[in-house]
Amino acid sequence: MTIKLIPGRGMYGNAYLAQETVLVDAGVTPMAVEAYRDTIKYIVLTHCHFDHIAYLTPLVKMTGAQVCIHAADADGLREDSRSLATHFGAHSPGIIPDMLLEDGGRIEGLDVIHTPGHTPGSICLYNTETQDLISGDTVFADGAFGRYDFVGGSRDALETSLDRVAELKVNGLYPGHGIPALERGERHIKAAQALIRSGYL
Repeated sequence: MTIKLIPGRGMYGNAYLAQETVLVDAGVTPMAVEAYRDTIKYIVLTHCHFDHIAYLTPLVKMTGAQVCIHAADADGLREDSRSLATHFGAHSPGIIPDMLLEDGGRIEGLDVIHTPGHTPGSICLYNTETQDLISGDTVFADGAFGRYDFVGGSRDALETSLDRVAELKVNGLYPGHGIPALERGERHIKAAQALIRSGYL
């Protein structure tokens, strides 16, 4: 699987182009994605926080792509309190998703893994052949994990989610913020698992 990093700027999340047809997350400007506008069929959102959905409306208009998100986070595309849009002085995009994702589903060869904790509907995307994991804000490539003190967050749920992804064979780890780990990504996941188990708050 080919995964291209489209880095977020400032507090905004990374986006990734996977399989040339899937744009993962929408916190990057249309200009950053324009070169791929004709190949993108789906915009898959790892969760509903504004730093990952800020440019969803213009990206949909530019690509005509279907918007996909887990059902538990779908309301965040319309509710400012769920998306944290007010923290950015903005509003949620007001979009109804085209496709509601479920744990165990697949989209363009990517397995959907429901990993609640950061938000109720957080997901990771996993390619079993290449052992690459696009992890959103569930786990980062520095042994850390996403915050769980926002609306809908849960430390217990996040710990369970980290335990689940720690069971995967992960080579490339592609997080929602920061630099990806291109090999031995499972080391970073296990470090995050150990950190949250240590009682870190």
